[in-house]
Amino acid sequence: MADQTDPLAAALFSEVLMVDQLARSRVSKALPKGMELSHFSVLNHLARAQEERTPAQLAEIFHVTRGAMTNTLSKLEWAGHIHIRPDWDDARRKFVSISPAGRAARDAALAAISPVIGEVVAGVGPDKVRAVLPVLRAIRARLEEDV
Repeated sequence: MADQTDPLAAALFSEVLMVDQLARSRVSKALPKGMELSHFSVLNHLARAQEERTPAQLAEIFHVTRGAMTNTLSKLEWAGHIHIRPDWDDARRKFVSISPAGRAARDAALAAISPVIGEVVAGVGPDKVRAVLPVLRAIRARLEEDV
């Protein structure tokens, strides 16, 4: 069978994966001591959503296993960054919300990573970044359809 590799698709995903790896590395280094990228991601989501989520919903949103999300939530709860409460209607289910300390930690992390992200955007050019965002969103939406 002949090689069916699409050079455009291979180049696109090679670049996307390398950008992901480099961005994660840079942002992780800029985060406040003790905060992991997964912690920031969950805190940022809860702060922006402004409503409670179940651990299962969070696992689905971040495309991780429930066990991985439970581990992240345990660390965030231990640090006082989130509150986990039982569902009053179904004791088997729990709800997660961001605490005031979690909001402060998220804001501090955002302040720490903003210069790193801003430097990249400035170096590439805001117009180019604006132009590529719709394409990246369309790729993400297409990938989410297949999950």
